[in-house]
Amino acid sequence: MNKALRDRSGERGSAGVKFTIVLTVIILAANAGYNYIPVAYEAESLKSDMAAAVLQGLAMPGKINPVDNVKTRVQQAMKVNAAPADATLNVTQQGNVIQARVTYTKAVSIVPFGIYNYQYHFDNTATPTGFLLKQ
Repeated sequence: MNKALRDRSGERGSAGVKFTIVLTVIILAANAGYNYIPVAYEAESLKSDMAAAVLQGLAMPGKINPVDNVKTRVQQAMKVNAAPADATLNVTQQGNVIQARVTYTKAVSIVPFGIYNYQYHFDNTATPTGFLLKQ
């Protein structure tokens, strides 16, 4: 019976290997989050800024051109939220509704050393909603 207790080779060792594997997975997940979360946050901030710019452009009084006003506000928001230089911006007015559309693709390094880069695709069309459109 003592020999059966002493000779359990399946229970010996490999704790260091398991620890290394778990630690590697945790580090890779943390690196992916560290690189992806700021890009996603900037994209959501840009969406919010676009919606505000379209709504404010619709409510502008006087002789100010609302399309130019919305375009400058969205361009400022694109600079603040680190949109790439090749991002496209289209601002159109259809009747009393102004629409702004921004599209871009940004590479996000998910796995270190350039092993895998995720292509984050941003495509948002902002249209005003709310009481300003009701007549």
